[in-house]
Amino acid sequence: MKKVLVAGATGYLGRYVVKELKKQGYWVRVLARDPEKLRDLEESVDEVFVGEVTKPETLDKVCDGIDFVISSVGITRQKDGLTFMDVDYRGNKNLLDSAVNKKISKFIYVSVLNGHLMKDLKMIEAKELFVDTLKESQSDYAVIRPTGFFSDMLEFLKMAKKGRVSLFGSGDNKINPIHGGDLAEVCVNAIKDPEKEINVGGPTVYTYNEIAESAFAVLNKKVKISRVPIWIKNVTLFLMRMFTSSKTYGPVEFFMTVLTMDVVGTAYGKEELNDFYRTNI
Repeated sequence: MKKVLVAGATGYLGRYVVKELKKQGYWVRVLARDPEKLRDLEESVDEVFVGEVTKPETLDKVCDGIDFVISSVGITRQKDGLTFMDVDYRGNKNLLDSAVNKKISKFIYVSVLNGHLMKDLKMIEAKELFVDTLKESQSDYAVIRPTGFFSDMLEFLKMAKKGRVSLFGSGDNKINPIHGGDLAEVCVNAIKDPEKEINVGGPTVYTYNEIAESAFAVLNKKVKISRVPIWIKNVTLFLMRMFTSSKTYGPVEFFMTVLTMDVVGTAYGKEELNDFYRTNI
């Protein structure tokens, strides 16, 4: 039985990855700071390794006996004094160093679609720096590039609950977000898939206007959408970068940027956003 190490298992995607690995018959080791957060995954986890990606001294034996590593490690909001570079880059590099040292067969990393176009964003800079490091490593690898998680789309539902959704520009840019369960299948299948970079999204492509309308429809509310001119977005980001830290503006600049570009990956999966909204009202 092949053995897989999962890093980032307590996150939205990581939990689905653990369950999918067990479903496909793999032996699963999970890296975690706090094992208590894994209680709901006990049936799918064979072993918990207590350690922190930001502390390489805790990772000495994390890859012992492991065949494959799947990492979705990353932070959306800086906390505990850690930066995007600390976690998304250095944390994953520490894990990669351990994997290469133990000669694992393949390292699978989850980044983001269009990452190469957003390297100037703080949230993406660290991710793409690690992607470059992974490509230069001695390990076989795969980079999974999803469009966006269903969980990210809850921001539209939150705004709709307050009565109005704000979009930048026309709202006609497109995205096909993907459910965590469907994306987990892609991650696990990448163990055997020879592709080095996998761009993937959900089964349905929406404009941001349509996502907003879906949120209002699920709530049975009148559609109210404010469309903010692009120049206001640009001025807002300029001022935030000037007068706030990356901890504050990092997530904002990413969200604002994605809303003004097409983010469409190869269609995969069966879960629909409307159904996800209905279960998260």
